[in-house]
Amino acid sequence: MLESVLSARRSSPKAEDGDGDDESKTRKHVSLPARFAKFVSGSVRAGSVAQYIVLSVVMLFLGSVLSRSRSFVCVGPNETLPRLAVFENIEGLASEFGSLGVPWCRSKQGRKVDWTTKDLLKGLEEFVPIYEARPIKNNMFGMGFDHSFGLWFMVRWLKPDIMIESGAFKGHSTWVLRQAMPETRIISLSPRHPEKYLKKGPAYVDGNCTYFAGKDFVDFGNVDWVKVLLMHGISNLSRALIFFDDHQNELKRLKQALKAGFRHLIFEDNYDTGTGDHYSLRQICDQFYIRGGGHSCFSDSDEARIRAKRRKFWEKAVDTDELCGEGEAWWGVRGHMRDDFNHSSKAISLSEHFQNSRFVESVLDVYWELPPVAGPSLTHQTRYDPARATDPIIEEGRFGQFHRLGLTRLDSTVFNGYTQMVYLQVSSSPTPS
Repeated sequence: MLESVLSARRSSPKAEDGDGDDESKTRKHVSLPARFAKFVSGSVRAGSVAQYIVLSVVMLFLGSVLSRSRSFVCVGPNETLPRLAVFENIEGLASEFGSLGVPWCRSKQGRKVDWTTKDLLKGLEEFVPIYEARPIKNNMFGMGFDHSFGLWFMVRWLKPDIMIESGAFKGHSTWVLRQAMPETRIISLSPRHPEKYLKKGPAYVDGNCTYFAGKDFVDFGNVDWVKVLLMHGISNLSRALIFFDDHQNELKRLKQALKAGFRHLIFEDNYDTGTGDHYSLRQICDQFYIRGGGHSCFSDSDEARIRAKRRKFWEKAVDTDELCGEGEAWWGVRGHMRDDFNHSSKAISLSEHFQNSRFVESVLDVYWELPPVAGPSLTHQTRYDPARATDPIIEEGRFGQFHRLGLTRLDSTVFNGYTQMVYLQVSSSPTPS
């Protein structure tokens, strides 16, 4: 049951403590062990058994120290000097996560999901070979690995009776839903049918999916969902899972879902404040009264100085000039509520922004942001700013764990699409305005 995955424990944006069994760490250079191995082999050839034993003990000791050190990091051959400087100190990099605040939408009862970091790690081990077999290898402008895993994991855990996606693009997300639930019906809404992309390259069209796409497209908010779901044998809308990847105002989508009677929602692009092409849940909940929320537009503030430095390293980092608009309006995107791939943009006041947050809190039972799969020292991602993200599932520096889960087999570009995917459970009897 969907309801069984939730408990009344206090919500926290921090990840659960990871599996303590993994003590392996990344290593920046291998030349030292190589030199020791060469020296030992030479000692054996020279016949010095005592020297061999001593050197073996030394090597075991050094291996133990290196395996527990956070000072070694795996870096690619094409890293720039500034990026190398960032990756040089794993302890400093790990401490950066959340250092600029992570606004976390407040739910009514402080409830949170039942799954833990250990569950996520177990899921990663299963999902990596599934992802390697994906039909669309290059999903540029679509979901990368982090969100593909997050969607697959949550759907597998929640086990809905039907899955609805708004926004299909080439069909990658449809394929992910199908891997999670092989027999469950899917309804897909998309202005362009995924089959149209087959003319130019790989795409995925599902045989057990009802498409409202192309000439048959209907916007999510205009569908008679009671009628459509009854046609699919579903009378309890709370047993459906809705996945939004349509770049629409998430406040609008939330109200539409509530009006229809849906309770379980996933938003793929939960953009941070100052970024993105639509108004997101994270932007809505970025408030001064929320821990990790609110911003300063003063050019000489600590936040401004920190943001200016981070902008040099992370593509999606936002400095104060980009964050703040007219009259020091920082909410949404420089005081604007964007919608429809930024084809629509409405200026809103701080008061309106505050009221939007209070509405979300009034209907919110659970809010959970997917953490990054791993930190940038492992994935070599250069886009999202760790200072605005929760702790990753795989801790910084745990290269052994990263490798053991099969993640080193993936191209680093698949880790560049993280935008705080979020799962919501909302009230069943709302009164949205």
